[in-house]
Amino acid sequence: MVTMISLSQNGAGRVSHDIAASFDPVEVTALVGEIRQPLGVLQDPATGRRGVRVVDGSRPGGSGLLGVLPASYPEWLGSREFCAAHHTRFPYLAGEMSTGIATTEMVEKLARAGLMGFFGAGGLREGVVRAAVERLGRSLCGRHNWGVNLLHSPNEPAVEARTARLLVELGVPAVSASAYMDLTPSLVLCMARGLRADRSGGVARPRRVLAKVSRPETAERFLSPPPAPMLRRLVEDGELSEEEAVLAARIPVAEDITVEADSGGHTDNRPLAIMLPAIRALRDRLAGPAGAVRIGAAGGLGTPAAVATAFALGADYVLTGSVNQAAVESGMSADGRRMLAGADLTDTAMAPAADMFEMGVRLQVLRRGTLFAGRAGLLYELYQAHGSLEEIPARRRAQLEEQVFRRPLETVWAETARFWADRDPAQVTRAETDAKHRMALVFRWYLGRSSRWAITGDPARRADYQIWCGPAMGAFNRWAAGSFLDPLEHRTVVQIALNLLEGAAVITRAHQARTCGLPVTPAGFGFTPRRLAEPGGAR
Repeated sequence: MVTMISLSQNGAGRVSHDIAASFDPVEVTALVGEIRQPLGVLQDPATGRRGVRVVDGSRPGGSGLLGVLPASYPEWLGSREFCAAHHTRFPYLAGEMSTGIATTEMVEKLARAGLMGFFGAGGLREGVVRAAVERLGRSLCGRHNWGVNLLHSPNEPAVEARTARLLVELGVPAVSASAYMDLTPSLVLCMARGLRADRSGGVARPRRVLAKVSRPETAERFLSPPPAPMLRRLVEDGELSEEEAVLAARIPVAEDITVEADSGGHTDNRPLAIMLPAIRALRDRLAGPAGAVRIGAAGGLGTPAAVATAFALGADYVLTGSVNQAAVESGMSADGRRMLAGADLTDTAMAPAADMFEMGVRLQVLRRGTLFAGRAGLLYELYQAHGSLEEIPARRRAQLEEQVFRRPLETVWAETARFWADRDPAQVTRAETDAKHRMALVFRWYLGRSSRWAITGDPARRADYQIWCGPAMGAFNRWAAGSFLDPLEHRTVVQIALNLLEGAAVITRAHQARTCGLPVTPAGFGFTPRRLAEPGGAR
């Protein structure tokens, strides 16, 4: 047996093609780790031991050959149909992070590398969103592997409607619908405007809708056509043509559904291993047009092992979130990025969401280094217990003014009223006669500002930073520790993606080899981050 192996950091290394065969577990593991090299699976007739040898044109077969372990590629981990539909090389999305944390630069870098990302439009003024989308339309002209998010805004339907119309007007190729619990006219407009019949009798979509869900009942709405009454109303209002409504009634609202598990931001904290199979089964049970909807995975994907697990569960693609906030291209402040880089597995907490405060919806945020979660929780407790700001006990009111708001509540309301007078005057009108709504708007001032303080890196309000974050961030930090991706300046969104995918392919192949009876050591199921070549993107 002639073997020449140079082990790499993860134990799976560069392998010489002079190898005849190997049955040694360390050498087998190294060979298996060369994922782009096909291997013959051997069995020693005398001992029954299994091993491998490199398969090439000069030695296609031979004595003791049981079969071939084919080459494996990160591009092949998920659905090829997903990649074709979205014009990507890899089955990988970087999710939208609201208020521009998912920046235009991030989206551009991903698209050019054959990946795909979404600009985080949620929470931004219409003019800012327009400028960002127009930039992306110019810089990524001719490319289709990018998109913008449409955030459900139950308290601000007019804002949601304006964003939807803007995305349609500017020809955004893909829309990620997030935080939806039910369909809205604005979302259906975004999905249905511009539908046409193609030559084969099918329905051609002008833009692709991807929906993030965490519950089967929400998934079913996106797996189904829009409700007939909603389509009729859009036609009556002149938002859709009769033909567009008829075509919309034939197809599911979404082409892709991302099952969001224990993620940062809005989350139900459900385990991916439970939710993904359940929603895949729901898709299969509905059949018909819904059967073509692809199912992806998100939440908790901060290591190659987690990504490999998602694909093993049947995910057509994966979507990462928390880990990208610490990327060089992120809109998060340098201070906020450093805080994220210091997070561990349990350094998260649940806190009230600004956009759904009155509904009691909570989101997952960074706990380490900030008091936001506790202070936001106090505001919601007071909101539940009292009918107005005036009802809050004097001691509590003083605490709010001194520690949380750092200014009189009357001053906060004056600032809040000016903000809403420009964004949505109906909110101010309602607050003038509804004291509890006025209290909610004042409390939401803190929830909204806390995100902005983190994004701008306001040192005076560091203790109040609101940073959306799931356990994936801590897992990523543990995996990256001491490696190429440990320094923040190396954490580019493309290197993060490529390393997660490459590592997932290594781990997937190690598992395949083990199921063939090969002696794969524990080192084969690890992958240390390293600088990887960045490919040119697909159009």
